[in-house]
Amino acid sequence: MFVLSIIACRMFEDEIVCMVEKHGNIATLIIVDDENSTGIASKLEQCGCTYKFLPFENVQQFITHAPADSTIVIIHMLELALHAVPENLRRTVYGKIEQMSVYSQAILLFYGLCGNVLGKVETEMGKCSCPVYILKEENGEIVDDCIGAVLGGRAAYLAKLKSFRGVGTFFMTPMWAANWKEMIRSAGITNDPDNTKMAKYVFDYAGYKKVAKLNTGLMYELGFDMMVAEFARTFDFEIIEMDANLSLIEKCFCSALDGRKDPK
Repeated sequence: MFVLSIIACRMFEDEIVCMVEKHGNIATLIIVDDENSTGIASKLEQCGCTYKFLPFENVQQFITHAPADSTIVIIHMLELALHAVPENLRRTVYGKIEQMSVYSQAILLFYGLCGNVLGKVETEMGKCSCPVYILKEENGEIVDDCIGAVLGGRAAYLAKLKSFRGVGTFFMTPMWAANWKEMIRSAGITNDPDNTKMAKYVFDYAGYKKVAKLNTGLMYELGFDMMVAEFARTFDFEIIEMDANLSLIEKCFCSALDGRKDPK
């Protein structure tokens, strides 16, 4: 039996659905049933992917009774609000790793450095009974965040930033567009996500004038164009179309699923 556990920020919801849909040879897919899993569950249903919805405490028992030749992927989505307190994010992710490593052959984190909170997770969790991986570039460097992951890594990320010649630019994937109010609250820009006046003051002070719409090709989150347009109108931003891709994410996912020694 091979069990791959995925611990993921909800910002990677669409990318994970794409991986599951594209690599449909997964024998059994388990979604941890809690308030953070409703979005990914709905999207999986819409594209015809089957899964089992289990409370976290019932997952191990299910695995115990699964056929010995099974391949099982467990997806545990974590709340966006964890980013508001870095130490809380670290503590929560590390705690889930410890719990899920008991019955996993590998754990893949759909996270980046997130302010360097998870920069040492592979070594610090090396005591676990299974290897722990996180999204990485070809050179072995951990990606900065969910934006860096779809841009292809740090070099590509920096190149995009430099191309704006110092003009502040807000990057948006479909999930970012759908959850931007929650994310600016978590980032400490404003305590009230509906206080767009305060958010605009902060953006103006920081020199933000553009929003980059990252076209990943994913259509699971409906109304992407409309949501970015609304965001741009709210803050008087210029919209820039920008291509993105999932090659980095796909390589990490497939390597972990194949049980290779060092997915990057």
